[in-house]
Amino acid sequence: MYKSRITGTGHYTPNRVITNDYLSTLMDTSDAWITERTGIKERRWYEPGVDTVANMAAKASRMALENAGMEAGAIDCIVFATITPDYYFPGSGVLLQRELGLGPVPAFDIRNQCTGFVYAVSMADQFIKTGVYQNVLVVGAEIQSSALDISTEGRGMAVIFGDGAGAVLMQRSENKNRGMIDSLLYSDGRFAEELILKDPGSSRPFRHMAELALHPEETRPYMNGNQVFKHAVQRFPEVTLAILEKNGFTQSDLDLLVPHQANLRITQYVKEKLGLPDEKVVSNIERYGNTTAASIPIALSEAWHEGRLKDGMLICLTAFGSGFTWGSNLMRW
Repeated sequence: MYKSRITGTGHYTPNRVITNDYLSTLMDTSDAWITERTGIKERRWYEPGVDTVANMAAKASRMALENAGMEAGAIDCIVFATITPDYYFPGSGVLLQRELGLGPVPAFDIRNQCTGFVYAVSMADQFIKTGVYQNVLVVGAEIQSSALDISTEGRGMAVIFGDGAGAVLMQRSENKNRGMIDSLLYSDGRFAEELILKDPGSSRPFRHMAELALHPEETRPYMNGNQVFKHAVQRFPEVTLAILEKNGFTQSDLDLLVPHQANLRITQYVKEKLGLPDEKVVSNIERYGNTTAASIPIALSEAWHEGRLKDGMLICLTAFGSGFTWGSNLMRW
């Protein structure tokens, strides 16, 4: 069995900054209302005709490759996490492969919502551990603003979600003391409809876009906020403690937690539940909002650029999201 480790990180966010004050001109809300409930001050929304999920992913990937000191041609596999692909099909992985000018390497598309990047890292780790691939590009990228209901009726979700991309390069390593240690992944489909974008869906009779336009509420995402919050504050600390205990660690051994940026109140609850000081928890939701599969790689990349990731650190990536799905990756940096 080989060892895998992250050797490069990168991120990209659109230039278009959407502040809480700006949203208050579009709906009945305010900076104070949004900040109190989410901790978000601003988020990035894509620029039509400029940003795509694939080209944002490519920009984040090029940064990760540069930081790893590697040429794109060395990539032998792509694992791409997104719930907002540029096309219904094909998936975003092949579009990224084309953007980077790669040869005919495999490209996997992962749809596990906010937990997508954690699932993708686990998948890449298994490929490398078993000797199938040596250099795997793992990406999370989303354009969510185009699906939001930017009105008072839709403000419960419109103020939360943002757009962006993050990437890491995972490579085979000979150093047994650094790299991936373990992953834990879970799901519970009983709650699938508590956070959902239902239409257009293949299991219902096809309806022309003109008809859907008459019923836009059926093409908007829905979230039962109370139910999601209740499960998130349980699963986040639960899976983090579980992966630590499974591998012989306690929360006091953890040097840095990089959680999915869902809601600042959730992050603060998890931090207190685990007894972690502020400096051991990465939080950037105030600047980007919830970027779903992109949130962890963006946060990880920013932490790297800020010098917060030191050799030998015990780091945990933890996420919870629609499905419900949740999971953790544990690594020695």
